[in-house]
Amino acid sequence: MKKTIGRIDKADFPLFELYEIAVKIDTGAYTSSIHCKNVVEENGLLKCNFLDEEHPNYHGKEIIFKEYETAQVKSSNGIVQTRYKIKTKILLFDEEFDISLTLSDREEMKFPVLLGRTFLSKNFIVDTSLTNLSFKRKQKK
Repeated sequence: MKKTIGRIDKADFPLFELYEIAVKIDTGAYTSSIHCKNVVEENGLLKCNFLDEEHPNYHGKEIIFKEYETAQVKSSNGIVQTRYKIKTKILLFDEEFDISLTLSDREEMKFPVLLGRTFLSKNFIVDTSLTNLSFKRKQKK
């Protein structure tokens, strides 16, 4: 059964040791993305840092991916970009989900993570009048 999620929330990314990260629910976006910096591909590995020094949950750890791919992503302004795409786990409503994320510099954006409809349509119904349903549930525990 699909869970109801609001227009924004906070999620955990346990494999990256990132917790209570603000996410924007965007049914207009096809893919999901996460803010990262210093993306470098070398010797068949992809290395990056998630978030940046301005973010309160930034920990500065370099994350290394052995498995990744590239994807063509059309941004909201209509420009097509080639981005790296990785697979990881996201924790919402005390449940772990598989998610594919494109890596993007979202420094100018209010939310470091955007959850798009490819991820949302499998698991959630969006109610734009609500906010932080998963995070509120977590706080009650």
